[in-house]
Amino acid sequence: MSKPVIFAAAAGILLITNLVCFLLMKHDKECAKKNKWRVKERTLFISCACFGGLGGVLGMRAFRHKTRHWYFRVFFPVLLSLQCIALAVIVYLLL
Repeated sequence: MSKPVIFAAAAGILLITNLVCFLLMKHDKECAKKNKWRVKERTLFISCACFGGLGGVLGMRAFRHKTRHWYFRVFFPVLLSLQCIALAVIVYLLL
């Protein structure tokens, strides 16, 4: 496989995982407002940890959701930072 194909596939996967995490945050916020079944916090963390950090942080900010929980305020940005570092290292090694 060529490098452009690998980068395009990786970008697509990142886009999807971040979109899923963002939409999970939106769905959980809507459920919280309507007093319905909620998304488990573990699910939100797992989706963020699976390279969905940007979607998680943006969802948290956009919907003002989970901002009172210190572990979301701390670990979502930390996961995002670690993911950015990991991606930078991978790109550097591939180039």
